[in-house]
Amino acid sequence: MRHWLLTYDLGTRLALYAPLVMLVFVLWLFLTHLTDPPSRKWTWKALLGIAVGMFLVQPYFALSWSPPEKYMGDVYRILYMHVPQLIMAMLALTINFGCSVAYLFKKSWATDSLAEATAEVGLYLGAVGITLGSLWAKPTWNTWWTWDPRLISAAVMMVIYAGYLTLRRFVEDPEKRATWSAVMGIIAGVDIPVLYFSVKWWRSIHQVQSNPSTVDDRMVVVLRWSYVAFAALTIVLIYQRFLAAQATRNREVALPEALPPDEGLPKAAGQGALP
Repeated sequence: MRHWLLTYDLGTRLALYAPLVMLVFVLWLFLTHLTDPPSRKWTWKALLGIAVGMFLVQPYFALSWSPPEKYMGDVYRILYMHVPQLIMAMLALTINFGCSVAYLFKKSWATDSLAEATAEVGLYLGAVGITLGSLWAKPTWNTWWTWDPRLISAAVMMVIYAGYLTLRRFVEDPEKRATWSAVMGIIAGVDIPVLYFSVKWWRSIHQVQSNPSTVDDRMVVVLRWSYVAFAALTIVLIYQRFLAAQATRNREVALPEALPPDEGLPKAAGQGALP
């Protein structure tokens, strides 16, 4: 029995480093993607493969290997999906804030496209994260929703960025859309630190950020594993959405003669045009 415990403890301690190793690999792929343009044909596929592989084993870690929580039992396990998605959402929206500031100083369609991509991915991850939090709240707080400072700031963040994307859909002029969106992105970014620090600034029933030294090592391993898996997935989603936004932007600002003949100026009579 003593030998088994020693082996188990050693295995758990070694497992603590597994997410860190995967994180280093993800960061290496990400930096390679940024600094070596030809590699972009395969780096995003490698990142997607890492994300899929990590998500395949994540349910075992989260539902079986990780121990139950002392007070909440097994219901807390939704944390392994809820928290990483909201953290990745805040990270994506922080990048949106940076792109918004950068665009106002130096007009760049690539910056505008990245701002659109990060806002859309951030809104998606945030919406799913909040929904999972609501599912967690019902058995622990006995309510789907309560006007808690963190929940309010999260809801405000979602509404603002939904408005941000709506603005981008309704403004047809690319330059006006990019400028107005940049201003709104800066205003919206103010809510991100409010959301993160809300449990420390105000009295809240929402728990504060846990310290790794106060929870079981296996919980730390699974949470870090989930962080890295969602980080890899978030990079892929942002990159693919960026490519789509950039293609749309290039098409919008292209000169008529740069477009195919049937998509530039209206067709002349006798060439299939309406009379």
